[in-house]
Amino acid sequence: MKFKYLQFFDFILFFCVVALVTFGVLFIYSSGINSEGMNVSNEYIKQIIWGGTGLLFMLAISLLDYRKIARYAPGFFAGACAVLLFTKFFGRYVNGARSWLGFGPFGIQPSEFCKIVFIIFLAWYLDRTKKSQKQLKRFVMSLGIMAIPMGLILAQPDLGTALVYFPIFLFMAFIAGVPVRYILFVFLGGMFTIVFTVLPLWESKIAQGSFIFVRVLTNNTLRLILIFATGSAGILGVLGMFFYRHNKYFYWITYFSAILCGSLILSYFAGKVLKDYQVMRLIVFIDPYADPRRAGWNIIQSKTAIGSGNLLGRGFLQGTQSHYRFLPEQSTDFIFSILSEELGFVGCMTVFALYFLIFVRTIFIIKNASNTFGMLIATGILGMFVFHFMINVGMVMGIMPITGIPLLFLSYGGSSLWTAMMCMGLLMSVGSRKFGF
Repeated sequence: MKFKYLQFFDFILFFCVVALVTFGVLFIYSSGINSEGMNVSNEYIKQIIWGGTGLLFMLAISLLDYRKIARYAPGFFAGACAVLLFTKFFGRYVNGARSWLGFGPFGIQPSEFCKIVFIIFLAWYLDRTKKSQKQLKRFVMSLGIMAIPMGLILAQPDLGTALVYFPIFLFMAFIAGVPVRYILFVFLGGMFTIVFTVLPLWESKIAQGSFIFVRVLTNNTLRLILIFATGSAGILGVLGMFFYRHNKYFYWITYFSAILCGSLILSYFAGKVLKDYQVMRLIVFIDPYADPRRAGWNIIQSKTAIGSGNLLGRGFLQGTQSHYRFLPEQSTDFIFSILSEELGFVGCMTVFALYFLIFVRTIFIIKNASNTFGMLIATGILGMFVFHFMINVGMVMGIMPITGIPLLFLSYGGSSLWTAMMCMGLLMSVGSRKFGF
């Protein structure tokens, strides 16, 4: 049994995880060094403990047969949602969100672990309904499954963590065979909602002028007229489909009208619900120098750190941006900035190569999975990892808004590290079972 396990053990994933966690510990240690060269933080010790226990979790889960988890998926999902609801009312406030549970110095972030449960439950549902339901009903039900944990996490409020559920859903829906037009409907709706939310902020805070195409979004009367017009076009399209069943033009009129109408409505409420600091994050993403001393400070200092690394970096423990405390949240959200300054372009490419190996290996596991359930689990994990990587690295480079999404394996934090390593264990379990192990 032991020999058989080692024969099918995924040493590539294991090596990548250990290497990335090691990088994380080293630069969390570096983030604790002050301008006098003294380490004033014990975060690296905690990260070593979390990394060691996370490896045990990863190995233990890789031994489990993921196929046996399917029968418990609905119960896990219901329990996870109950925990999120409990956290909303009785959780601990951290960084402006009631998203933590714990006693004394010990705490966990349930929304991180809920990602795993969501992936397993959505994989179970999509696998179970691949032949028994119409695609539209299947897609709508899947949206509802995503909306429950997302809504509970947004209520905490934790926008960054909630956003991760969106790409997980899109990746899994695509691989599950949901028609691309349904997936594009959600994707385009989300993109238009973001654009319609940001444009008024851009006009008032950055452009500082009045533009005709933005006035529709800032004037409630004009917005209502446009909502009514797009909604009416959608209704006419539905009627056209009913009376002229073979005419595709009416379908696409309804399709795009619904996207625009829904985006206009959602962007109105998004503008009302967003906190001031979230609004400023969107503004400084467009132009960091709109508020260089406060909201834009993070991006400006991060880009300075990355740029100062050059090809080979300043050297380990020789970074100035972190040691002089110019970088905010430097052991969590901006850990990649420290790595870039101290190891330079070569260090960045090394980390990129390790993530690339994980992505390629995950795609291989998806392609060779022995059943649809395992394939969908691996796909959801891939969506989560790709999103975390792109958003965090893009954020520290100033090409993505600041969302508080950690760089998995490197950023300080037990909940996110354990979640990532447990996901690796699931991937290993899916990969080894293709051999019948």
